[in-house]
Amino acid sequence: MKTSGSISVVWLLLAASAWAQMQPPKPAPETKKLDYFAGAWTLTGSMKPGSMGPGGTITENETCEWMENNFYLVCHTNFQGSMGTGTGVSYLGYSNDEKMYTYREFNSWGEFEDSRGSVDGDKWTWTSDEKFGGMPMKGRFSMKIASPASYDFSFDVSQDGAQWTTVMDGKATKAK
Repeated sequence: MKTSGSISVVWLLLAASAWAQMQPPKPAPETKKLDYFAGAWTLTGSMKPGSMGPGGTITENETCEWMENNFYLVCHTNFQGSMGTGTGVSYLGYSNDEKMYTYREFNSWGEFEDSRGSVDGDKWTWTSDEKFGGMPMKGRFSMKIASPASYDFSFDVSQDGAQWTTVMDGKATKAK
């Protein structure tokens, strides 16, 4: 019995030593590209009248900062438009498994958004599966970087993934 107790203590010490030497995981290098979105932003856009509502101006104030260890950028949003006001929280990251950027948003209207994104030069494209009035649709949010402190955006929907209709467009400006 004394031998098995000694072996257990040695095993425990070896395991603790191995645990102490383990390094926490590091974010993928692609995650660093999301740094562009860190900070305070004001988005002003125009909603087109249609299946998403009556149309009109929409304004959004968003503040994004890195979560500890820099895997996810966390954004808190206040928005207002012709359909009312609300708040939201979103998480931007990069999935090594999917080799895609990820965007997940939850808002005070009970909506949930789950998009996958890619970047090509100065253009970001986020795609999602949507439902409008119970109808399945594809969503595409495009961002064109105009400067280190601004980008143009549009949100398009499609029933078939081939023909797209713009339902919102506008500009985002980063606070100084």
